[in-house]
Amino acid sequence: MLSIPRVLSNPHKDVLHLKRSFSIVASFTLALWLIKIIESFSGIELFKYGIYPGQMSGLAAILWAPLIHSSFSHLLANTAPLLILGTALLYGYPKSAKIVVPAVYIGTGLGVWLFARQSYHIGISGLTFGFMFFVFTIGVIRWDRRASVLSMLVFFLYGGMIWGIFPSKPDISFESHFFGAVIGIVLAILLRNYDLYSPEKKYSWENEDDEDEDDES
Repeated sequence: MLSIPRVLSNPHKDVLHLKRSFSIVASFTLALWLIKIIESFSGIELFKYGIYPGQMSGLAAILWAPLIHSSFSHLLANTAPLLILGTALLYGYPKSAKIVVPAVYIGTGLGVWLFARQSYHIGISGLTFGFMFFVFTIGVIRWDRRASVLSMLVFFLYGGMIWGIFPSKPDISFESHFFGAVIGIVLAILLRNYDLYSPEKKYSWENEDDEDEDDES
């Protein structure tokens, strides 16, 4: 009987998936910059549309507060983490991302509205904290090759973000960071087996070689 090798992974498709994941996150990041540029030239102060805990208007602002940033430096500080952590999430866990992104986005805002200090809370950092803690935690839990590599990568680049969940400067919404991190950890535990990877490439002749080596020994 002719034994046909079965390829269980495709490097070309893998690269395309990585590029697609980056393109999606980059497009969203570009939209954030366009919003800030328009705000700057129009003279509108968008921070007033941020989440203000306890107020009904603040509850509605959960949808757009992450899109608003206090300054270009604020947005710049969030750009690289969003690009890298967002790409890591979409690339490593495409099925889970469909749950993680809206859950962290809405859940973080709701947590801020319920429990945060009486101030306007804006910015995308809650989302980046959720991504970082999700990717890191699920890598620790699963410990397969891809999950481990992604986990170590995000921890090496942004492990210092863990200190951001504690109060520091009064103008930094540590509450957004905290709730994003908590939701990311919880989702990592719940969705740890949601994205299952195919085994590494294995060809039929590799099994035959292994059998020949056993016979020789």
